Amino acid sequence: MTTKAWADSLMEKMIKKLEKTASEIGATFPHISKDGKFDNESIRWWTNGFWPGILWLGYEYSGNDTFKSIAASCEEQLDKNLFDYYGVDHDAGFIWSLSAVAQYKILNTPESRRRALNAANLLAGRFNLAGNFIRAWNGDDHLGWAIVDCSMNLPLLYWASCETKDPRFRHIAKAHAGTVVRHFIRDDGSVNHIVSFDPETGERIEVLGGQGAAPDSAWARGNAWAIYGMALSSKYTGDATYLNAAKRAAHFFIANLNDDYVCNWDLRVDRTPETPLDTSAAACAACGLLEIASQVPDAEKSLYFNTAIKILHSLEENYSNFDNDNEQAFLRGGTVNKPANYGINVGIIYGDYFFMEAASRLCGNDRLYW
Repeated sequence: MTTKAWADSLMEKMIKKLEKTASEIGATFPHISKDGKFDNESIRWWTNGFWPGILWLGYEYSGNDTFKSIAASCEEQLDKNLFDYYGVDHDAGFIWSLSAVAQYKILNTPESRRRALNAANLLAGRFNLAGNFIRAWNGDDHLGWAIVDCSMNLPLLYWASCETKDPRFRHIAKAHAGTVVRHFIRDDGSVNHIVSFDPETGERIEVLGGQGAAPDSAWARGNAWAIYGMALSSKYTGDATYLNAAKRAAHFFIANLNDDYVCNWDLRVDRTPETPLDTSAAACAACGLLEIASQVPDAEKSLYFNTAIKILHSLEENYSNFDNDNEQAFLRGGTVNKPANYGINVGIIYGDYFFMEAASRLCGNDRLYW
């Protein structure tokens, strides 16, 4: 079977499950699957773009108008967060790239463009000039905090510059991406989750463990954010600095995969049968590896492309729920936050999104919502 034929068969399985779950979940905001059913997060939650993103991928592949209608309804509801202002943080990209930007790219909806540009302005407004970073979270305790996750929010700014012909958004994105290269991706390719800067001077203060096992450990999803986020910065700027950073993070990730090509939740913890995995990190990394493969010379492509395929095959064969009608998630085996003992061995909406995005890309859909 060719890769394209296999990807089509995988997408068909996803569409079949989505036809059932779309009516069950509706225009809500799922995050974690509990006892087979996704929960419904608050309107401010950072993962609220992933369900619309899944629905748009499903609509593009199948033409099912139900998927389109639910995704559009979710986007409209997110106005409560967008215009509230107080609930918007650096995750504006996760939320509105996969909802508003997606709808605008697919349907050219004027109101979606307006929402996405509004979100891009709010994201750009979080930029700290002294330290060249985008502030992560709100609250007085987080004034100088930046996190590697924001690598995936930068495409909203690249899109805004392209859409408006205004380079300011791109300049901010590049400045933050440079900070990721200097302060987040270590020489060995492992990644810091949280870096604290002095918000007045921009001086780096310390590295915090965040969702990793320790400040000097290697949180797997953080590595995945860096792989894909830096590859996207390379795509939208043509700057090889970001591509090389993505490759460095990718090499560390690949070297620390388990035998079945799925990773532990932290790439430096002891590997035991009881160690939680994170299929969401594996799925995101696969998307990043496919993006790297699209940018490197032919002699380099196979490492990244073939590893992505092996990850995706393993996710389908060993961690998927396609034969379980009582489980809404595509994937099991995700870990949300191990240090907080929250969301261990569960289905996670962003794991499902990246799994579906990778399959969609392999089917020939080159339209990225990022």
